[in-house]
Parts: sequence; C-alpha cells; structure tokens
Amino acid sequence: MYYAILAYHTAGVVESWSEEEDAALMSNLLEVHHRFVEQKAFGPAARLGPAEGAVTLRGPGAGIVIDGPFAETKEELLGLYVVDFPTIEAAIEAARELRRSNPTAIYEIRPIALFIPGASLPGSQG
Repeated sequence: MYYAILAYHTAGVVESWSEEEDAALMSNLLEVHHRFVEQKAFGPAARLGPAEGAVTLRGPGAGIVIDGPFAETKEELLGLYVVDFPTIEAAIEAARELRRSNPTAIYEIRPIALFIPGASLPGSQG
C-alpha cells in the first residue's frame, strides 16, 4: 500500500536554522531515506520551497489564483514522502524514524487511494 508522509514544521523555526544546522538535519534524514530505499519502500520525496512563493488555485470554473497557502495553522507543509509499506502501522513507524532525525517536525500519514507514477523530471535549474 502506498502512503504519503507529509512533513510539517513551523516556518520561523526552519528559517532560523543555520546552513550547518540544516545540512546536519538533512544528512540525518538522508540516512533514514537510504534505509527505506534498502527496504524497497521509498518512492518520490520532495522538499517544498517557502510558503511565500506559493499560490493557491480555488473557486469555481477556471478558479482564482491567490497568494500563498492559507491553512488555518502555524505549521506549513514543507515536503512529502511517498512510501510503500504493507500496513498503516509500518508507515507510522517510518514516520517515527523520520521524526527521530527531525524531532520538532510533524508528520501526517495518509493512504494514497490512487498512485499513477509520472515521467521522471529533469534536474531542477536552481
């Protein structure tokens, strides 16, 4: 079964990390990612850019584009993982393992009802 593990955090905390702190956290997370790859349970993962650069499309018809995400929460969605585990309990344990590397993050685990793999994307031009 495929699950999405959505990673949330308070933007001010993430933005306060030095480059060294962020690199250390990412290094720890990459170790967890490697273990998931070895288990053949790891799918696409992405770290999202800041909410300030986001827009939301909503409304009827073609919709209206408005600035930013307007969730009723202080936490922002920072990224997501797609994992393949046989049970929700196994997916929860995977999120716990991610949280051991990033203990102040919040992880939401959702089953994916439909998974259609897309074409590979070229490297980003950042």
